[in-house]
Amino acid sequence: MMGWLRRRMRRPPLLHVAGDVGEGPPVVLLHGIASSSVTFEYVVPLISDRHRAVSIDLLGFGESPSPPDARYTIEEHVAALDRTLRRLRLRRFVLVGHSMGALIAARYAATHRRQVERLVVVSPPVYLVPTEIGAPMDRAAMGGYFRVYEFLRANKEFTIRAAAGLARLSPIKNLLDVSERNWHAFTASLEKAIESQTTVSDLVHVAAPIHLVYGALDPLLHPAGLRIVENLRNVETHRVQGVDHVIRPRMARVVATAIG
Repeated sequence: MMGWLRRRMRRPPLLHVAGDVGEGPPVVLLHGIASSSVTFEYVVPLISDRHRAVSIDLLGFGESPSPPDARYTIEEHVAALDRTLRRLRLRRFVLVGHSMGALIAARYAATHRRQVERLVVVSPPVYLVPTEIGAPMDRAAMGGYFRVYEFLRANKEFTIRAAAGLARLSPIKNLLDVSERNWHAFTASLEKAIESQTTVSDLVHVAAPIHLVYGALDPLLHPAGLRIVENLRNVETHRVQGVDHVIRPRMARVVATAIG
């Protein structure tokens, strides 16, 4: 009995299903770091007339649990997602991920090939190890991202204040949340799911068609990473002019079209 209990306690936690609306072929929506399902505020109304739209809060964010022993690796994020989708009895669906959610979606689609009918990655921060980049300017710029993220992780008070300021400017209420409550989830996910990523390799192993959607003004995306993704097989690119990292109405329409 005790052995069974220990195995049960080690199971990945169930994530919070923040929205489950509409009828039709299911679409699973994953938000990015320091955010929640409100990321897709403009997308859900555009697809719920023909799809079942399932919005999920990622491990440690929104209303999902934050286990005290969680390391927030991409493997843990995917494991929690997989258990949640199994509980929902979803077997075949379109998977949509924004920002870090796109990286998690890519890993899930690579390791659960039969479940994902189509993969839509929105504003994916695809980063490479700087030493693997040949062009000096691209290599320096990539290194800059890692230095910024290291600074954010090392300066808690500054990061929380800066996030609060950006949140006040956001077109979507409660879109960005970095606080004492989710600080560990934020810093660990940043380090272990974004900075230490294998997204390009994951996308190579995805069997489903891939749609890449990103804003032309997105400051969080590196051109070298985007170029590699755009040149992969089965990738259709949608570059949205005049849009940054946030899924505003213009980008939402493109995402809805990519979902089908």
